[in-house]
Amino acid sequence: MRYAIYFTPPADDPLTVAASRWLGYDAFSGEERPYPDNIALPAGRMSAVTAAAARYGFHATMKAPFRLAENISPSALEATFDVFCRNRKPFSIPEITLGQLGKFYALIPAAEYDELQAFAADVVEHFEPMRAPLLNDEIARRKPETLTEIQRDYMVRWGYPYVFDEFRFHMTLTGPVTGTDAHVIETAVQDYFGPYTGKPLEIGGLGLFVEERRGAPFTIKRWQPLSGVEEPET
Repeated sequence: MRYAIYFTPPADDPLTVAASRWLGYDAFSGEERPYPDNIALPAGRMSAVTAAAARYGFHATMKAPFRLAENISPSALEATFDVFCRNRKPFSIPEITLGQLGKFYALIPAAEYDELQAFAADVVEHFEPMRAPLLNDEIARRKPETLTEIQRDYMVRWGYPYVFDEFRFHMTLTGPVTGTDAHVIETAVQDYFGPYTGKPLEIGGLGLFVEERRGAPFTIKRWQPLSGVEEPET
């Protein structure tokens, strides 16, 4: 079993609802969703385009999937998660836009935002004592030969290559887009998510996601708002 700490808007947020339909999967309920009717792609092609992203649910990675350290129980993780969320205040990314990371489409900030970078680093550091070290096969899946030296160091030290100065906030919407219909997919993504771009995105809560067995879809075990009602721990 693995856990992950991801940002996602609340279950009833219009963006969450729209993205769950686009992906064909709702991580809050753990159920499949029908693809939108107004997408100019057959359902089979939509499934192929979104499958890699859909398994994780609509999210932005804060603390990448990890196994619990030997001395940490699920209830201890949940309690720490709840306290963390109570201790942090919500904030907003000034503008979200649609972008490409390699061959993947994702929602990304229009510009780097220091408060977001600091928040992501805070999550990584705070939950690190609860993470078991990566196993050799987990390291191999990351294809370390393709990473930079600092990314390899981060992967070993923090369990994920893309933390701190390597972190780039993104909410993945597709797998790699290739083939003769790539332009059709690009247009579909732009048209569908256009109403949600060019405006702020509130970072108002976090989800504690769980993967019950390797390769299973991630589901949200609990979602907590960032309420900022307590002072952060020292």
